Amino acid sequence: MAMNVAIDGPAGAGKSTIAKAIAAKMGYVYVDTGAMYRAMALYFLREGIAPTDEAKISSVVDNILVSIKYEDGAQHVILNGEDVTGMIRTEEVGNMASSTSVYAPVRTKLVSLQQELAKTTDVIMDGRDIGTVVLPNADVKIFLTASVECRAKRRFDELVAKGETPDFDKIAKDIEERDYRDSHREISPLKQADDAILVDSSEMNIDQVVETIISYINK
Repeated sequence: MAMNVAIDGPAGAGKSTIAKAIAAKMGYVYVDTGAMYRAMALYFLREGIAPTDEAKISSVVDNILVSIKYEDGAQHVILNGEDVTGMIRTEEVGNMASSTSVYAPVRTKLVSLQQELAKTTDVIMDGRDIGTVVLPNADVKIFLTASVECRAKRRFDELVAKGETPDFDKIAKDIEERDYRDSHREISPLKQADDAILVDSSEMNIDQVVETIISYINK
């Protein structure tokens, strides 16, 4: 039986960083579900489709194939045969992904791709609805969170390190809006699964969070 670990939580809680570190330590495959939604969002942006045009988005999802592969330990996101790993981390793509992930056809398409992978592989997946929808029978479920201020500060520092001059208040406002949108959407809203373990990383460093979650996996 494949071992499945689900990590859910709000934007900016460090889910991807933590999940990647655990995957490396445990020898699991890390499935970056957010990157898959971002790849789809990139497709919509390239096609000039508005994030509000649900009909158009629904009509093109079957033209999109997103997959994840590993080369030399690094994750590559493949959109219709093209490696788009370096193109999906912009704010524009992130906002498009957040807006379009509310549509049922977008979610249905990606969830089926994710579930197929989890059947045969030891995986760790992070997102908003992994423990509740994508992998409801996951062996371990974690709900990873942190305060809005803490998440905004991390994002702010990240952008400064890239040489940008971000606006802290705008970042915090964006995070609050994304939290609201993610937790109030009709389909697969962000919520803690009944059997998920709550981990608040506000006062923890990365290593502490990783070790905490690994201890739950080992149990």
